[in-house]
Amino acid sequence: MNIHLMIFVSSINEPEKSAAMMKTYESFIRPVKGDILDDPGFHPDFHNGYEVVKVTLNYGEGDCWVSLSPLAIEVQDIEIEAYLENLEAHGWRAVAPEE
Repeated sequence: MNIHLMIFVSSINEPEKSAAMMKTYESFIRPVKGDILDDPGFHPDFHNGYEVVKVTLNYGEGDCWVSLSPLAIEVQDIEIEAYLENLEAHGWRAVAPEE
């Protein structure tokens, strides 16, 4: 099954730079609401896991869509661009609005 992880990243300091990011895994283990997921793309200086808030299954397509709790960067210790670059360096990609 394709497990599609989705996270929305925003910053109160740079609202024009928000992004929806996605990463896909092939797995037969599907997350459930309340699970805490870790990924190498989650910047270790800021956060090391996110809670699953919604799971949508499409058995016909073999897809599992997983929404993670949004990340709102509110501190100046890390800029949103640095966080997005770290996600992209670990296989995450920006999701276009039409997706």
